[in-house]
Amino acid sequence: MSSIYEPAEPIAKGIVPTAIQAFGDLFKLKRRVEVVDENGEVRTEWQALDPIRNPFSLCALLSFKDWIFFLAGLSAWTADAFDFHSLSIQTVKFAKYFRTSNTNISTAITLTLLLRSVGAAFFGLAGDRYGRKWPMVFNMIVLGVLQIATIYCATFQQFLAVRSLFGLFMGGVYGNAIAMALENCPGPARGLISGILQQGYSLGYVLAACANLGVGGSTDSWMTVFWAGAGLSFGVGLLRCCFPESQQFINAKKTGKKARAPGVFWTETRDMIAKEWKLCIYAIILMTWFNYYSHTSQDSYTTFMLTQKELANSGASRASILMKVGACVGGTIIGYLSQFFGRRRAIVVAALLSGCLIPAWILPEGERSLSASGFFMQFFVQGAWGVIPIHLNELSPAAYRSTFPGLTYQLGNMISSPSTQIVNAIAEKTFVTSKSGKRVDGYGPVMGVATAIIAIGIAVTTAFGPERCGRKFEEETLARVVEEPKEFEEGMERRSDSVNEKA
Repeated sequence: MSSIYEPAEPIAKGIVPTAIQAFGDLFKLKRRVEVVDENGEVRTEWQALDPIRNPFSLCALLSFKDWIFFLAGLSAWTADAFDFHSLSIQTVKFAKYFRTSNTNISTAITLTLLLRSVGAAFFGLAGDRYGRKWPMVFNMIVLGVLQIATIYCATFQQFLAVRSLFGLFMGGVYGNAIAMALENCPGPARGLISGILQQGYSLGYVLAACANLGVGGSTDSWMTVFWAGAGLSFGVGLLRCCFPESQQFINAKKTGKKARAPGVFWTETRDMIAKEWKLCIYAIILMTWFNYYSHTSQDSYTTFMLTQKELANSGASRASILMKVGACVGGTIIGYLSQFFGRRRAIVVAALLSGCLIPAWILPEGERSLSASGFFMQFFVQGAWGVIPIHLNELSPAAYRSTFPGLTYQLGNMISSPSTQIVNAIAEKTFVTSKSGKRVDGYGPVMGVATAIIAIGIAVTTAFGPERCGRKFEEETLARVVEEPKEFEEGMERRSDSVNEKA
């Protein structure tokens, strides 16, 4: 990103002026940025967008250690998604096993999403205070234990209790995973890496769908999928023990800086919230839209194909797999393009295109047609999502790069937690005629209308929101490091002497 040496109006103050300015900037193929010169003076100027680069050359920018950080974050996020989707794609099996309705089973999904924000706050702050590594290790080991505990639930009430705990620990994975992967990634490659990283969610879905396909459609077969999920979580947690801490924390230790006292850290956290509360609320609203976006368009899609489209379990599973392959491809491509066209432009265009595809997504009949329409629908849904990891990291206060993305994401999850339950409940009261002439639950129309509203909401919210594309993480200080009081006083004295000499 290079300066075009064109002065710009200062960044607006206040919610309405900022929103108006942000919307206007969306149509300018350049970026408004604040630049701090060597004298500490701040000016606002336009900077040119990054030129499009070969994705393979961007991958070559990452060192071996950078790839380790990325793969550690991707594997944790993939295992997390596998564990979550192991339930959502087997709703029909669970309903039969516990002898209840699909809507009641989706209550477990709601509880999981509700409690993820608590885990995000706890483990995000732990990641910002003590490092990204060990909170993630603990998360993954406990998730594996809870997968096994789910298998041994004898009643529906026990099942709900275990899935609630599951959500608590699942919430801590996202913030630490994406912070570790992206803060150690070279700047020009962050859009591409963000797109690939976010698709750990889709990859987890594909793996869970493959497992579901492999075990067949018998009622008890869900247990085998959960055993596989437990093994994956244990494996990622144990492997993460062998990987190093995030490079920024390693650099902090090398420079001899010490950890802040706990009281100082929590005071600074409170001050950050007081200062950045408007940004926090905006990010929560944005992530609420996004979580409704993904859960509404995917969680009940397998049920939609089984009931309304009357596909066999194997056909619905194959269509679900291809749908999520489209998500992986779309997330990677649109995340990559966001580096050159801007984060907000990429999100707005992807959301609007997904809205245009809704009729082609829900009207076709047969496995092939549903597979193709699902592929392209999720290409744009998860394409917009592919920008989110780096977008949240760039918006985040520097000292809270684990907490801010993880907590805003999971609070959005919490608010949108009833999405699957709402879709199922409305669909079970809305009837359509299937191809065979039967009156069946109307999942297609319900998902179509809801997704259209959400896509428009995302486009509008993003268009009027902030963006800090190109932010340089390596020049910022983490909350964990601070000079010792004596070192700090000596440093201030040296700076004061230097200023006096210049005077």
